[in-house]
Amino acid sequence: MAEHKRVPGRRRKVLRVTACAFAALVVLGGGAAGYAYLKLNGNIKSVDIDGRLGDARPPAATDGSFNILVLGSDSRVGENGDLAGGDTGDSARSDTAMVVHIGQDHSRASIVSIPRDTLVDRPDCTDANGKAVPAAKRAMYNSAFEAGGAACAVRTTEQLTGLRMDHYLQVDFAGFARVVDAMGGVTVTTTVAIHDKDSGLDLPAGEHHLDGRQALAFVRTRHGVGDGSDLGRIELQKQMVKSLLQQAGGIGLFSNPVKLWSIGDTMTRSITADSALGSVNSLVGLVQELKGIGPDRLTMVTLPVETAPGDPNRVVERQPQAQQLWAALKADRPVPQAIVSTQPQNPAQATPTASPAASPATSPKPAATATAGR
Repeated sequence: MAEHKRVPGRRRKVLRVTACAFAALVVLGGGAAGYAYLKLNGNIKSVDIDGRLGDARPPAATDGSFNILVLGSDSRVGENGDLAGGDTGDSARSDTAMVVHIGQDHSRASIVSIPRDTLVDRPDCTDANGKAVPAAKRAMYNSAFEAGGAACAVRTTEQLTGLRMDHYLQVDFAGFARVVDAMGGVTVTTTVAIHDKDSGLDLPAGEHHLDGRQALAFVRTRHGVGDGSDLGRIELQKQMVKSLLQQAGGIGLFSNPVKLWSIGDTMTRSITADSALGSVNSLVGLVQELKGIGPDRLTMVTLPVETAPGDPNRVVERQPQAQQLWAALKADRPVPQAIVSTQPQNPAQATPTASPAASPATSPKPAATATAGR
């Protein structure tokens, strides 16, 4: 949801300075700078999205605006299995998906969360091994990543939105937890108790400073608070993004070289980027472009959806709201206020005596889906 309060001048300055911290990682001084650059550059994993998708894509904007698809993978490989539990074998789906639209002057951004259980027409793709992945009707959105990897997730998102995904960033469970720990944890406030045996989160109402493992449980919680739907969990993820922005603004990176290095090393080890962003120089350039975006210039919404016909465990885009949303971003306009004002309530910040009410922009009460607990 949009942040309408103005950020005080001093805090705005801190946030902007922090946005430049990543850039400072490559200029730590003397020979250390060269080592830092090579070390951090070697950490980054990349995937050639453009090469795999070719030219049959929505055109890139020419006004300076651009879009980034940010995915959270639910892979259980390695540390991920210890943190998240469950079993996906060698497969992975997109547990979280956000389309980040950066405005023409790079001073504002809109973030649209796509519920993973949204039914879409998945286009044909080619996976990382060059194997053809056939198109599928009424497939879950998050299955695209499982079927064909990052390129298929991007192609599916472009077909759904009509927007060119200019860049791609991916993080898994362990990477998210490591980043939170490197930042010194994150503070969240809840007005209700959260007890979720699936995610392992157990919080009384109040303010809490979470470590990486707890923060991961917070963004994955769905059964311990609210109506148990994925829409409620998305609201927790939005809250976490805002809390991380606030944390980043207050940890004094420039005055603490050890923390500066730790965060840079952790971040670069924790992400997979498209090949155009797959270097420290490119990531630093991106950060420089976005350094003017503070919380007051950030709008976060969930794609308007409703219960899928014939399947109460899935959702589909709610029209005409969804089309209006994508059209606004394509034209580099703000998210329509009618969509901002009808977002689901954050179940962790609800009135304790009331259940979160569904809005016209969302499903009345999506049932727990087959992917619950993943």
